[in-house]
Amino acid sequence: MNTTGAYGNVISAKKSEENLKTEKRRAYTVVKRTLDVLVSFFGLVLLLPFFLVIIIVIRIDSKGKAVFTQTRIGKDGKPFKFYKFRSMCDDAERKRAELMHLNERDGPAFKINKDPRITAVGAFIRKYSIDELPQLLNILKGDMSFVGPRPPLPCEVEQYSEFHKKRLDIRGGLTCYWQISGRSNITFDDWVKMDIKYIEEMSFYTDLKIFLKTFKVVFARKGAC
Repeated sequence: MNTTGAYGNVISAKKSEENLKTEKRRAYTVVKRTLDVLVSFFGLVLLLPFFLVIIIVIRIDSKGKAVFTQTRIGKDGKPFKFYKFRSMCDDAERKRAELMHLNERDGPAFKINKDPRITAVGAFIRKYSIDELPQLLNILKGDMSFVGPRPPLPCEVEQYSEFHKKRLDIRGGLTCYWQISGRSNITFDDWVKMDIKYIEEMSFYTDLKIFLKTFKVVFARKGAC
């Protein structure tokens, strides 16, 4: 019996299977980026009048710029400028340190219920995730994708373990498993596990499933974090 030949055939089959997986992942990545560009571009164009209304309402409600920019950490630890409609008072970043003792989330993330920094209009746009819409520009630029781990703050990444850093292996996203899976009711380690689960399961079906469930969460008025 030619065991050497049989072993060689097994190795060859495994290599072919690995090559096929690599090609599928490469094709998925290219198509996903193409869809990100097209959908974000047309989304920005179609939503422009709505954006102008939101900007005016935010400026009337409280002082400060209507579009809030912040440094976030993206793929492979690369920092980028992250866009949101401002939902908090103009000096919210400074007040964060003063409120740190009220943090209700474990790990490096920060979250408190009934955050006093949130404005009246801010509460509404956060409730329906409208504040996240400027991230369509981040997606168009290539900083983010529609689906992927939520981009963290630099101060949070500084506290990451090697396990936590795995969530930076791909582009951050507008929505992810965490967004549709209880959000504030899970630990930070479970949040990271969800992101790693997504990285391992990345596919068009997974993206579509998460994207559609995100609309359900938004319309259920659970808001965004």
